[in-house]
Amino acid sequence: MSGKRFGALVRRERELKEIGLREMAKMIGFSPTYLSKVERGEFPPPAEDRVRRIAEILDRDPDELLALAGRVASDLTDIIRQRPREMADFLRAAKGLTAEELAKLAHRAQKAKGK
Repeated sequence: MSGKRFGALVRRERELKEIGLREMAKMIGFSPTYLSKVERGEFPPPAEDRVRRIAEILDRDPDELLALAGRVASDLTDIIRQRPREMADFLRAAKGLTAEELAKLAHRAQKAKGK
């Protein structure tokens, strides 16, 4: 399911930016056929580095595109692996918070790191 949504968003954004399929495929390092199949949801979303490149080309947030692709950024998985119990507790506690509340929490964490 996420692959279809990912592909549809990539196609829509590519067309809005008036980037041709062949041009976009070349920018990412794909064949046009492969990109077309990703956009149609026939192939799963590509690897993280390619999703990041797509985000860059389309001027989209890479974490949002990765999530839509059903992936988590490798730097985040590294953070979770370092402290699995604490990060799991933190994420479960943060579940349901608004975007504004999460931003405030992130700001507090940044300040705490700077101490």
